[in-house]
Amino acid sequence: MKAPPPAQARKKTLSSQVADELRSRIEGGMYAAGDKLPTEQVLVEKFGFSRTVIREAVATLRADGLLESRQGAGVFVLGPQQSDETLTLFSHATDKISDIIEELELRIGIEVEAAGLAAARSSPAQEAAIQAELDQFAQLIADGQSTDDSDFRFHMAIAAATNNGRFKTFLEHIGRRIIPRVKFRTVMGGYDPLPNRDHTILDEHVEIAEAIFASDVDRARDAMRRHLLTGIQRYRSLTRRRPTAAQSD
Repeated sequence: MKAPPPAQARKKTLSSQVADELRSRIEGGMYAAGDKLPTEQVLVEKFGFSRTVIREAVATLRADGLLESRQGAGVFVLGPQQSDETLTLFSHATDKISDIIEELELRIGIEVEAAGLAAARSSPAQEAAIQAELDQFAQLIADGQSTDDSDFRFHMAIAAATNNGRFKTFLEHIGRRIIPRVKFRTVMGGYDPLPNRDHTILDEHVEIAEAIFASDVDRARDAMRRHLLTGIQRYRSLTRRRPTAAQSD
């Protein structure tokens, strides 16, 4: 059988590599549904491949239903294909604070128990993974960088420490949009009306982690519940301020 020309085979291989990497990021939640994909030039610089390779990779993911091109706006993530539409309830961008509050209430029902199970079942390696996310979060604050992904990974580490794969799968399906500030800031054009709360969130994460490390199931559940309830209070305070702001416009 005649082998394909080397250049043609190489180009196909490179575009497949890029497509696979982007697909992995979408399915892992790094690029959530509604997010704008980095520009072609940024992807060229990131992967070190030609524009042709990048375009072929993006075309592949468009054909797979993971990306959508919007004329004059760019390429946007549609998200991983879901067999159950209910798994997309967190994935849609929203400017309704009430939606974010409802999602946090749902997370209480799931993640409070996850924290308790992690306290009861976590292995030393899983506890080390949780600690690593705390350290990374603190370092990002010190460096003045975004903590969004680190926040998501912390909750994922706790889900993994339940040793019940369904908790981790649930969060993976939702992706980083489970972090409400990510979701809200996206539709606000990058603007976050709430003051920076990285240090407060870190303190809350530390409290949860220490309870897990101490194998204190009740304290871990209580710490996670307080963490999520505090998030609800932040957004409720914003709804109370909005009418006044609207009247002053």
